[in-house]
Amino acid sequence: MNTRKAYDKWSEQYDSNVNRTRDLEAMALRQVLEEKHFSSALEIGCGTGKNTQWLVNRTETLVAADLSEEMLAKAREKLAGYHVEFHQADINMPWDFTDQCFDLVTFSLVLEHIENLDFIFQQAGNRLKTGGMIYLGELHPFKQYSGSKARFETEEGQTIVPCFTHNISDFTESAKKYGFEIKDIQEFFDNEDRTSIPRILVMTFILLE
Repeated sequence: MNTRKAYDKWSEQYDSNVNRTRDLEAMALRQVLEEKHFSSALEIGCGTGKNTQWLVNRTETLVAADLSEEMLAKAREKLAGYHVEFHQADINMPWDFTDQCFDLVTFSLVLEHIENLDFIFQQAGNRLKTGGMIYLGELHPFKQYSGSKARFETEEGQTIVPCFTHNISDFTESAKKYGFEIKDIQEFFDNEDRTSIPRILVMTFILLE
């Protein structure tokens, strides 16, 4: 099952099933960005709106995109009455769903499903203002090394969403190619247990040129 179809199916239970990765990444985004306010933001992989609901109060203009139309339907329902511009989009293709330039681009649990990071950082750079920030919150590669993947259960059995393993250096090298400077790297752990394998990797980058 391809990524779009998998998330279309997952949308039926995404908000209600037990998902420590989803919940910890949401906490991480709030912690990392809590002191900031942006005039404009582009949320890549908005899903059912778990972070959109928080971001909408911290930016004047919010554009949110996702591959799955069914996930977007959930997000639109949650954000009814808020000024959010939603788009169905495949970010492996040129980002022509918007012509705006933004102060912030966020990726939440998205890039494990993307093979070519260079293209993503190139497109993000095209959509950021100079000095703009990327927030990236992903399943930690250490978790992937141990076999963890995006997955969910249905009556038909377990569905594993197609994914790729990216090392930390893969992110940093792709970012540097397209004019980004690493601002911060943080790791988030289940139950704040720093003796365990970190679950979420958060990286922030600033566009220099």
